[in-house]
Amino acid sequence: MPELKRFDGIVIYLMFNDTKHHNKPHVHVFYGEFRASVAIDGSLLAGELPAKQLKAVQNWLKLNEEKAYAAWNLAVQNKHFDKIDS
Repeated sequence: MPELKRFDGIVIYLMFNDTKHHNKPHVHVFYGEFRASVAIDGSLLAGELPAKQLKAVQNWLKLNEEKAYAAWNLAVQNKHFDKIDS
């Protein structure tokens, strides 16, 4: 799973061709033993995260929405995307 962003112990990934379980554009989030799929619009699709970390991911996605959608569009086409620095 290619990494999109890492901050405060949170790791955000995108998977290539990842449209089978959740058609909605989303990222995979890992925090310690927690795992979740979070839509780029911020809704929790599956799994769980502590409230503080979910809010941090939602805020980051809101600030980087355009870049996250661009990376998602590349990933579902099995194309390389760059990490998001901000």
